[in-house]
Amino acid sequence: MKNYLTEAVGTFFLVFTIALVVAQDVAMAPVAIWVILMVMIYMGWHVSWAHYNPAVTTAAMVRGKISTSDWIAYMISQVLWALIAVAVAASITWGWFVPAPWAWYTVTQALLIEILFTFALASTVLHTAATRSVEWNSFYGFAIWWVVLAAAFAGWGISWGAFNPAVWLWPWLYNLFTGGGWFSHVWVLYVVGPIIWWVFAGLFHQITVWDEK
Repeated sequence: MKNYLTEAVGTFFLVFTIALVVAQDVAMAPVAIWVILMVMIYMGWHVSWAHYNPAVTTAAMVRGKISTSDWIAYMISQVLWALIAVAVAASITWGWFVPAPWAWYTVTQALLIEILFTFALASTVLHTAATRSVEWNSFYGFAIWWVVLAAAFAGWGISWGAFNPAVWLWPWLYNLFTGGGWFSHVWVLYVVGPIIWWVFAGLFHQITVWDEK
C-alpha cells in the first residue's frame, strides 16, 4: 500500500505543477517541471521506484519489474491523483488546458516529437534505473532529469512536450464531455503514443540487456 500512496503523492505534485505552469504560460516551465520531478523522484524512489507516469509503469511491467496486479494498482493511483491535481489546478486558475500541437506545426510533426523523446526518456529510465548490473547507482537521477529537461525544452513549442499520459488525459476528457470536441490527435499524441513507445523501449531494453531476466 505504501508504494501506491507514494505514486499518488508524486503524481499529484508533478501534474499539479505542470497544470499551473501551462495555465500561466510560464516562460521557464520546463525547469519548474524538471525540478518538481527531481524532488519527487528523491522522495519516492526507495518506496515505489517513483514512476508517476502510466507509460513508465507499462514499460516496467513489460520488462517484468513489477507484477500485473501492481501495474493495475499503480495505474489507478496515477490516473486518479492526476485527475485530482488537474481539478485543483483548474479551481485555482479558472480554466482547463486542452493540449494540442502549436498552430504552426502539424499533428505529424508533434507526434514525431512525442515518439522520439518518449523513447529517449523510456530507454534512459530502463537502462539507468531498472537494470540490475547498475542497481542502486548514483547517476540514474541525473540521467532521467536531464533527458526530461532537454526533451521539454526541445518539444515545448511544438507538442508541449508531454511524454506522460496522466498529464493530458483528464483535460482532454473534460473537453470532450463538455462539448469541446473529440480531438482524436490528442488521444494519439498524448495517451496512446507514449504508452506504445514505452512498450518499444521495454523491448529495446530486453534486447540490449538480454542477459538480465
